[in-house]
Amino acid sequence: MKRNPSANPLIELFSDYLSKIDGALEREINLYTWSEFYAPLRYACDGGKRIRPLILILSSESVRNSEMESAIKFGEPTLLAASAIELLHTESVIHDDIIDEQNNRRGKPSFHVKYGYNSSILTADFVLGIILNLGSKINNSRVSGELSNAALKMSEGEMIEIKLSKQSEIEVDDYIKVLEYKTASLFEASAKIGAILGNGCEDEIHALASFGNLLGIAYQIHDDLIDWNNEDKLFNLLVKKNERSVEFVKSMENVYLAYSMKAKHELRKIKNSITKNHLEHLTDLAAIQI
Repeated sequence: MKRNPSANPLIELFSDYLSKIDGALEREINLYTWSEFYAPLRYACDGGKRIRPLILILSSESVRNSEMESAIKFGEPTLLAASAIELLHTESVIHDDIIDEQNNRRGKPSFHVKYGYNSSILTADFVLGIILNLGSKINNSRVSGELSNAALKMSEGEMIEIKLSKQSEIEVDDYIKVLEYKTASLFEASAKIGAILGNGCEDEIHALASFGNLLGIAYQIHDDLIDWNNEDKLFNLLVKKNERSVEFVKSMENVYLAYSMKAKHELRKIKNSITKNHLEHLTDLAAIQI
């Protein structure tokens, strides 16, 4: 997988982890060199920041019993799950760009612009098949359940957003609900699956799931704030409703910071370690410019 340091501020801090993630993802994709979908798959997966699989691996490491830190000793099931999470994100990106009529993604033409609408729909279906295959390799019904639950919520969030975008009046609570389903559900699944595969206790699994959910909401608000004036998304409808008020945008910055702090607060239930520090660092989205 291609890796662009200027496009991914996580590289400097997490290069070893990201290298492991990219290697695992490439191994899975290379199983399909025989397929018509091979080249499109590589195109779709190139250039991602990999924050979701990174959260999965860090969550797994943070609850392991070993006191040896930064050894990156996670096993094959964790890497398979990380690949499944990234592929589920990739599938959603293909669909989102079609729905949102986005012509560019990660500095290059969106998938449907390059390959067309029909190939995009079929490629997303093919990716789902790979995810199901990865679930069978992991052979953990709880992990498979979390992947399925995330996929259902992400689809539900997309449908809610489509419905809301046609309404003349929307509230901040409506917007947050969409984020919980469409974005935060996969962040939550990432952290929770990591905790499950790291053999965390139920309190740790719950804490990391909450961390992922709250961080996912903060992440999307932050992302929407960065370029709200140049995009046509649900967040922009809120801004327009508030007469493009600078005060409203500032208030949403405070909402983002509140969710980020809540996410960090959930980590107090996790034992102190280098990997816990890494997770805490991810809550400072502005500093790492995600």
